[in-house]
Amino acid sequence: MTTPTPAVQAAADIAAWMNALGLDVHQFAARTAALWPDRPSPLTIAPSDIARLESLAKEFLESHTFVVGAGVIFSTEAIKSSEGGLEWWIRRQDSVEKLEFDLTPGGERFYDYQNMPFFAAANRTGEQTAWGPYVDYLGLDEYILTHSAPILLKGKFAGVAGCDIRIRKLEEIFMPALRAIPGDAALLNGSGRVVVGNSGAYLVGERIRSTPKDKVLIPIEVPHLGFSLLSSR
Repeated sequence: MTTPTPAVQAAADIAAWMNALGLDVHQFAARTAALWPDRPSPLTIAPSDIARLESLAKEFLESHTFVVGAGVIFSTEAIKSSEGGLEWWIRRQDSVEKLEFDLTPGGERFYDYQNMPFFAAANRTGEQTAWGPYVDYLGLDEYILTHSAPILLKGKFAGVAGCDIRIRKLEEIFMPALRAIPGDAALLNGSGRVVVGNSGAYLVGERIRSTPKDKVLIPIEVPHLGFSLLSSR
């Protein structure tokens, strides 16, 4: 039996972790959809609905200690609201609080979430998405990654359920595997941007436009996300 190289092993370990998270995010989306099994569309989101969404989000945060934010975002076509619906909770030091967003078009800090990649890609493809690293100025003011999965009501896209993870937390999780790789290595997202690197050679957010001659790209086997590991040959 051939022993995998440190890079191949790191790619497998990262894929296993991401796939486990993906299953949980999909379950989060399914549990959200189950709140309205027979309600006519478009939905009216009542205060009691928000309370149940808060319960689901807090449960997700409690069971995933590496997650800093979680919640549900609705399509404007799916609910009776011209401003859409964004129900998101964030973990602070000793509490969980709801984030407030300006959803009024033309507002000074209007958050056009329907055109954000983690929402638009899920709507377009009907599959899970991961967007980041990006600086979330509305909530955390630091690099994060958002993982989302589509919510389907009667087979139609109604929004996404998802979570935010600080990149520095992902560094803690992935660094042991990455540091086992001889030489410089980095986890890249589907756009070729560095998510986590094992040295100062690759900085978070840096785009790798072409693979260096002394490097190879190892796919991270997670459906629809397009992550890869840049490593020495």
